Amino acid sequence: MKENAFIALTNGFKDKLFRLARRLLVSNEEAEDATQEVLLKLWKNKLKIAEYKNVEAFAMTMTKNYCFDKLKAKHSDNLSIVHSNYKDEHASLDRELEAKDSVAWVGKIMDGLPEQQRMIIQLRDIEQYNNAEIADMLEMNETAVRVALSRGRKIIRQELLKKHNYGVV
Repeated sequence: MKENAFIALTNGFKDKLFRLARRLLVSNEEAEDATQEVLLKLWKNKLKIAEYKNVEAFAMTMTKNYCFDKLKAKHSDNLSIVHSNYKDEHASLDRELEAKDSVAWVGKIMDGLPEQQRMIIQLRDIEQYNNAEIADMLEMNETAVRVALSRGRKIIRQELLKKHNYGVV
């Protein structure tokens, strides 16, 4: 595989690798290093790339494993997922503040989820992978992915309702 072909192949998903690494490692610098390491490993094994059915899913799995290895090495358990993708051009200031507050609360709630649920919600709801792809990446069966996704979403929904209904009789 030539350099141009490799760049064309990886340009489609390198931002996803970075976002996943950023959410797992928290630091932008560490996420950049992780992304670069994964891309470097792919480049070194460029002759084997054709053997993989889904290079993107393989790269995401490599990123996840690399990040977990880094976290284990640091004995760190401060995984964080915060995602703000909400923009309404015509929103009032109140609605905008409320939306930002809700996004912040979702991030805090997700911090309290078990690692597996947090990862599955990240991959499904933020990165937009389907359940089969997530099952491959996390080496689980699809039913377990659906169950963990459902349970994680339920916890987030319940906690948000508690927050929004606080003080309401």
